[in-house]
Amino acid sequence: MTELNSASLTLDTLLLRADRLLARLENVLPEASADPDWSASIAFRYRKRAPGAFGAGARGVLEPVRHVAPIALDNLKEVDAQKERLRANTAQFVAGRSANNVLLTGARGTGKSSLIKACLHEFAPQGLRLIEVDKSDLVDLPDIVALTEGRAERFIVYCDDLSFDEGEAGYKALKSMLDGTVSASSDNVLVYATSNRRHLLPEQMKDNLAATHDEDGELHPGEAIEEKISLSERFGLWISFYPFSQPEYLAIVGQWLRHFGLDDAAVASLRAEALVWALERGSRSGRVAYQFARDRAGRLGDAA
Repeated sequence: MTELNSASLTLDTLLLRADRLLARLENVLPEASADPDWSASIAFRYRKRAPGAFGAGARGVLEPVRHVAPIALDNLKEVDAQKERLRANTAQFVAGRSANNVLLTGARGTGKSSLIKACLHEFAPQGLRLIEVDKSDLVDLPDIVALTEGRAERFIVYCDDLSFDEGEAGYKALKSMLDGTVSASSDNVLVYATSNRRHLLPEQMKDNLAATHDEDGELHPGEAIEEKISLSERFGLWISFYPFSQPEYLAIVGQWLRHFGLDDAAVASLRAEALVWALERGSRSGRVAYQFARDRAGRLGDAA
C-alpha cells in the first residue's frame, strides 16, 4: 500500500512539473498567426509583435492599413508603357487567369511603388488585396501565404526597395516561393517587388574570376554570378523605369500642379522654378516633381 501511495505521489509530481514546464514554453514559443479581418482594408502590413525572452516568441500579424494612399493610374504620367504592362498582368491575375510575379526596376522616384498602389485601387473592387512585407520578414513568407489559402480574394505580396546583402535569410525564402519548392505556390498570390537594381544581390569584381570562355569565344558566367542573377530570373515579368527628360519632368510637374488646383497660367509661370528645384536635388524624377508641386501649391494657397 505504501509503495502504491509513493508511486501515485511521484506521478502527480511529474505531471505538475510537466504542466509548469509547458506553461513556461508557451511564453517563449511564437504564437500561431491569426487570421486578420480581411474586411478591414484593401491593404495590410506584416509586422512582428511582442518578442518574448531573449527575443524569442515574436509573433507576426497582418495589420490593416487604415488610410491607403489614394493614387489613381491616371495620376501617373510619362510611364504609359510600364503602366499598361502592369495593368494587363494584374487584370489577368484578378480574372483568375495565369499571370506573372513582377520585378519593377530602375531609376529612383520614377513611379515604381506608386504604380503598384494605383493598380491596387484600380482592381480592389474586383477583389484585389495587397500585403506589404519588409525584406527582413520575408523568412515568414510561407506563414503569410498560408493565411490566404482558400480565400476568394487575390493577393499581391508587395516588397518595396528590395535588395539583399550576402547571407540574408529572406533571400532564400523569396527564391523558394517564386520558384523551386516542392509544393506549388498558391494560385491567388503574386509577388510584386521594386528595386533600384535588377540583380538583387551585390555584384563584385571577384565574381567574374570564375567566368570561362569556350572554344567559340562564348562567355559562361561563374557559379557566383549565376546565383546572384537567379532570383531576378524567377520574376516572370521585368518592368524597367528610366530617368525622365526635361520635357517629361515638366509635364509631370504640370500634371501635379493642376491636381492641386492651379491653372495653366500658373503652371507656365512655374516652369523655371521647377527646373531649379530639380537641379538642386540632382534628379528630374516624378517624386521630385510631386514635391515641387506640393510646395508651390501650398505657398500660393497661403498667399491667396
